[in-house]
Amino acid sequence: MACVSPCNIQLRRPLGQPTSNSDPVRFGLPAHSFSRSQVRKKWVMKFSVGGGERLGNLHARRRRESGFVVEEDERKQRRGGGGGVRCTAEGLERELFVGRSEGGFRAAERFRVVAMVAAVMCLCNADRVVMSVAIVPLAAKHGWSSSFLGIVQSSFLWGYMCSSIIGGALVDKYGGKKVIAWGAALWSLATLLTPWAANHSTASLLIIRAFFGLAEGVALPSMNNLLSRWFPTHERATAVGISMGGFQIGNVVGLVLTPVMMSSIGISGPFILFTSLGLLWLVTWVFKVTNDPQDCASISESELRSIQAGKSDSNEIKGKIPSLSLLLSKLPTWAIILANVTNNWGYFVLLSWMPVYFKTVFDVNLKQAAWFSAVPWGTMAISGYIAGAASDNLIQSGYSITSARKIMQSIGFIGPGVALLCLNYVKTPTVAAIFLTIALSLSSFSQAGFLLNMQDIAPQCAGYLHGISNSAGTLAAIISTIGTGFFVQWLGSFQAFLTLTACLYFATTVFWNLYATGERVF
Repeated sequence: MACVSPCNIQLRRPLGQPTSNSDPVRFGLPAHSFSRSQVRKKWVMKFSVGGGERLGNLHARRRRESGFVVEEDERKQRRGGGGGVRCTAEGLERELFVGRSEGGFRAAERFRVVAMVAAVMCLCNADRVVMSVAIVPLAAKHGWSSSFLGIVQSSFLWGYMCSSIIGGALVDKYGGKKVIAWGAALWSLATLLTPWAANHSTASLLIIRAFFGLAEGVALPSMNNLLSRWFPTHERATAVGISMGGFQIGNVVGLVLTPVMMSSIGISGPFILFTSLGLLWLVTWVFKVTNDPQDCASISESELRSIQAGKSDSNEIKGKIPSLSLLLSKLPTWAIILANVTNNWGYFVLLSWMPVYFKTVFDVNLKQAAWFSAVPWGTMAISGYIAGAASDNLIQSGYSITSARKIMQSIGFIGPGVALLCLNYVKTPTVAAIFLTIALSLSSFSQAGFLLNMQDIAPQCAGYLHGISNSAGTLAAIISTIGTGFFVQWLGSFQAFLTLTACLYFATTVFWNLYATGERVF
């Protein structure tokens, strides 16, 4: 047996025994052995396995959280029972979209999981956006003021704030699959009841919207929990980018389809459509997805090994779940909370008020306002995936997780802040749409910043931490959503609130770069 440090590779073969492609090779982590036939050629390390004599120098640069595979070098002459072995620092089946099988290539099981997560995130946001469009004819019908519009829009957030902490704790205990399934079932029911509640009374509408938010509060913690189980560390930012891309596509789907459905069927049309899609997703989810890759019957052995080998060692360390007072005593926790507050503040202002913004500032009709509002969200879906892939590439290139998170988050806040300041001076809806597109596209880089950082610093209680930060962020979203309405009614324009939001982006960027970390804290 020969051991090489710091890679902690152990080759277990009796001296002089012939090797074959089926011989297992173990890699430090218990129960993680790989077939020699699983070969990936890139960086090479040569060493002896017999006689203890070195055959060459180490020519590899250690990669953070990489798996390792080994191949037998048959061309080496064996003397005294020695053998030549080539070790390659490369993850097994690292492709996110496809994996090898005996019949060729097939979709990796973790890609199917992330596709289903992206689909439910799309429905999650589309169900929210329906009300942002439908509220325009509802306000005209019932004579609601701008300030009351803000109250109606924020009622979703009342329930959302209450369920975030509880939902995060439930996710940590039961896993993301069950929790998000129940959430999707309940928010689909609330979506179906919304037009009835609006026609019945304003009190009924506010209650149903709060219940809707209560159900949707579990979506993001569930997403983070599932992706941390199904993806190795060096693919997690990309997986989050795909899932949040679905979330942003939900904005486009909701903004585009809602006015079309309302004009052809009536106000209830889009609510019925998205409820039906939610129930269809739910049936597929229950029977096709498992909470953990180890429970999946259709996952290949090599993909399962790849997922397990690519997990950070810190995620394997178990300990007592920290108390709330301990969590709040650390500055990295506050960096995440403040980042969530700022992100939600800006996000919900744009989500809730953009159709109204284009209607009041540029006097465009409802369908045009929906299209102008939808374009930025579509590009945000693409940029979110780019941000995730860029973050993963930074880590694989040797950057620390801390540096990667700080770079992504800085782009995600400075870019939108500058774009919102420029938005104050535009004169046409087309130019306004361009600046909104820039703001939202760059804000998606936050997905590879604070949204991933919860799993970095507190892998055991990431759902709980997500719930705490999301509750604070939701409170900020309520204030910003209602505050926008009062500012517009009081000052007659959006400029003051856009400037305030930009300043908040800049201040949070400074705090994040001072106190955020990618290392485990709890």
